[in-house]
Parts: sequence; structure tokens; C-alpha cells
Amino acid sequence: MVWTPWDWTEYPAAQQPDWPDPVALESATKELSSYPPLVFPNEVRSLTEALAGAARGRAFLLQAGDCAESFYDHSASSVKRRLKVILQMAVVLTYSSGVPVIKLGRMAGQYAKPRSSPTEKFRDLELPSFRGHIIHDDAFDVEARRPDPQRLLQAYDISAATLNLLRSFTKGGFSDLSQVHNWNQEFVAASPEGERYEVVASEITRALKFMAACGIDLGAERALGQVDFWTSHEALLLGYESALTQQEPNTDSFYDLSAHMLWVGERTRQPDGAHIRFLSGISNPIGCKVGPKTTTSELIDLCSILDPKQRPGRLTLISRMGHNQIREVLPPLVEAVRKEGFPVVWACDPMHGNTFVSDNGFKTRRLEEVLDEIKGFFEVHRALGTWPGGVHIELTGDDVTECLGGSAEVMMEELDSNYNTICDPRLNAKQSLDLAYRVAELLIDN
Repeated sequence: MVWTPWDWTEYPAAQQPDWPDPVALESATKELSSYPPLVFPNEVRSLTEALAGAARGRAFLLQAGDCAESFYDHSASSVKRRLKVILQMAVVLTYSSGVPVIKLGRMAGQYAKPRSSPTEKFRDLELPSFRGHIIHDDAFDVEARRPDPQRLLQAYDISAATLNLLRSFTKGGFSDLSQVHNWNQEFVAASPEGERYEVVASEITRALKFMAACGIDLGAERALGQVDFWTSHEALLLGYESALTQQEPNTDSFYDLSAHMLWVGERTRQPDGAHIRFLSGISNPIGCKVGPKTTTSELIDLCSILDPKQRPGRLTLISRMGHNQIREVLPPLVEAVRKEGFPVVWACDPMHGNTFVSDNGFKTRRLEEVLDEIKGFFEVHRALGTWPGGVHIELTGDDVTECLGGSAEVMMEELDSNYNTICDPRLNAKQSLDLAYRVAELLIDN
């Protein structure tokens, strides 16, 4: 059967909103399909090439950003804070391990979220679960939770503005390695993590001065003055994704130009479902979440559908097992994929398998359990002789108190002091640097 961007409608589609006005939805997606692309095929192909390096054990993927982006938090300062943290983490990983780091943001499109229950209750009121600002508002109100197709167009506008900022920051001097000290945020700089980062930054600065003294024109070295930064989000809302999918002129290739990389989650990766059908036909690199209940036969089916030509860089498998299961569950999956010859990138999402609700009612995660899952991920790959290709992290540049632990420890009773997420708990900047140093040590030992 010939693939088209809209033929997923003939397959069962999980986690889609119950749009109250189909005519309004059709009008919005039609308008959206006339808009310019948010990213471009050549950018997508460059990410695929970079990921091919990770598939061959020559690079490491850092995929990081917000759990669910908010329509109310996309200012230039907010985007810059998130980017700063990711750049700091990448510097720590690269400098410590000597491995090139692929910087992939959960940014400029992560507006939809799957939910385990169709409804949620607060006191005596039960409403549809919040599914992301691209669909409706998070306010606990009947009218606010009504799906509105016009939000698809709003999501596009905010994504375009965010991408413009990211391109400006990463290509316009902000990401220059000579600015490495300036990436240290005030509330991080005064912490043990920030002080440790300053040591690395000072060593990089000395190295740059040495290179300049040797006659190397640092201004002519693109890799020192700019960084390649790509974007990704979960391809959950299929109408939005299809509307932004275009065929490249004079080729048979289709690209979803809403982001450089798209991924499919645990709740929507049915091999015979609409999401897998859609993702099978686009030429973007694809991520696929792999949970503790995934069987080897199911995973091989997914690999066969998503990467039938076995192209390095095409498919990233993102394990999300939980720290107490990964050492047992992951090895047979890795072995099965290797046996069948799929050149995948294996990445670790240590966040989602370690989420719980505290006694005071907050969804949270313990940093030590997050780190233990990453450690188990590395142990499995080291034992099998395969490459631990990356990590997939939910974080923010703000000084939030959503996850427990860290060098500047967030305690259980402090969760409500600055708990701002609209969905899942995120690491703050200090905890993110903690994680980067721990991952760097694992890369050195690998």
C-alpha cells in the first residue's frame, strides 16, 4: 500500500482528542498545511547523519527539554535558560569524555501529552484530562478543557518564534565557546555544580588562548563559534503532523517539517496503529520509546516497520524501564535488535519509569533513581559490547523544586515551594549538571 501523509486515518489512532467540531478541525488543518515549514529537509538530513555517528559508537545523544511546553512560557529569556542548561551539559559531556555530543531539544513543538486516564478529578469535579496546550487549557474548568482546533495554529506560531530564537542563539555568537563562562546561570554559579562547571570552563578558555597563541584563527573555526542544535517532540497529534508534512521536490521523500526528529511513545506505538503508520512514511529520524513490558518480537516488528532498510541514524530506541527493572529487562531487547542487524541508537529515558506521587500529592522523581537507571543502562551495554548512545531528559532552566535530591538537595517538604510544571516533574539546572557529570564519568569508564 502506497503511503500518504493522511492514510493513518484508516488505522486505529490512540490518544487523540475528542474534537467537538470536525468542520473547524478540518479548516484549521487545511490552513496549517499552507504555512511555511518550521524546519527544512537539509537540516533533518544533517541530524540523521549525526545520529548515524551515535549508532556507530562515535557520538552521544543529549535529548533534553521540557516535559510539556507551555503557551505561557516561551519568552526569549525562558528559551535562553533552557538552552544554557543543555549547552552546559553538552560541554561537560564533551570535555570530560572526548565524545561529540548531539544536542537535540525537546523544544518548539512539545505541546501535546498522552494521558493514562481520559479524565481527572479535583474535589467533586471530573473533567477531561489535560492533554497539552495545543489542544486546550490546563485550567480546571469545563470550558478551558474543550478542545479548540485554533490552538493548532497558535502552536505553529509559538514554535516558529522559538525556532527563530534557537537559530539566533546557536548561530549568532551566544553559543561561541568563548562565552562558556556566561552560560553559568546565577543560581547555579553559586552552587557546587556551578563551581565544578567553572573549572571546566576555565580549562576550555585556557585551551582557546593556547590555540590562538599558536596562530590558529579561532574566528574562522565554525565549530568553536556555532553549534548544531536540533528540535524534537512526540508525534502525538497526528492531524498537526500530517498538515506540516511535505514531499521534497523531485524526490519520493516526505518530511514532517514540524521538527527535525519525531518520536512515538509507549501508549501509541502499536505496530498496527495510526502513529506507527504515519512515522513509517516520513524521512525524519524517528525515536521509539521502549518500556518494561515490550517483548522482543514486538520490538523487532517495530524496527522492521520504522527502519526496513536498516539505515544508521534512522531509528533511536529510547528505553524507559525504571531503575529497578532495566538491568533485567533491557539485555534481551538489545541482543534481539543487534541479532537482526538494525543499526539503532540506544538512548536511556530515566525519567518516566521513576515517577511516583508523594504523600503530599505531587508527582515527582528521585534524582538518585534517575541516575541509577542511567548507570544500569551503561552496565547493560558494557556487558553486551554495545554502545550506550544517549540520554533523554526532562529539564528546565528554572530553579524549580519538582524532583527530589541532587547536590543542593530538594527535600520532600520543599516540593511545593516552586513546583511549576504543567505535567510531569523536571530536573532543575543544578540537578541537570549533576546528571551530566555522572553521565560523563560513565562515558569515560565505558
